[in-house]
Amino acid sequence: MARNDTHIDVSPERVFEVLSDPDNYGYWVVGSKYIRDADPDFPAPGTKFHHTVGFGPLEIKDHTTVLASEPPRMLKLRAKSRPMGTANVTMEIEPEGTGSHVTMIEDAGDPLTAFVFQPLTHLLVRGRNVESLNRLRELAEGGKSRQAAG
Repeated sequence: MARNDTHIDVSPERVFEVLSDPDNYGYWVVGSKYIRDADPDFPAPGTKFHHTVGFGPLEIKDHTTVLASEPPRMLKLRAKSRPMGTANVTMEIEPEGTGSHVTMIEDAGDPLTAFVFQPLTHLLVRGRNVESLNRLRELAEGGKSRQAAG
């Protein structure tokens, strides 16, 4: 399991607002290139957004599904990037002082990915998620909405 924590200097409601806009995932999730489409009720359980992930010319088109949603405290997603793997990502948001304590937990979402998700991979995912949470903080604190990192 890859677990990252950070403080964001806005309310849990504002953090969840950013997480509720599928277009933001193209910016704050490292490795995501852009969001192609989203269900209108996102982030209701069972809804999806369709994304393109990759680096440079390598692109994979797949989708992310909401497994559970408890605004403004928790959002659990299953992110697919086949054939690379599937991840379950839980975003937990708790009040902390005048802001929010945000925990991002990422783990394998299927048996094949679990086989590949060895300790070294967890370390790399934790490193990637540090930058992802920095970008989430930028969106939440800056009040901007972004489509892609470019």
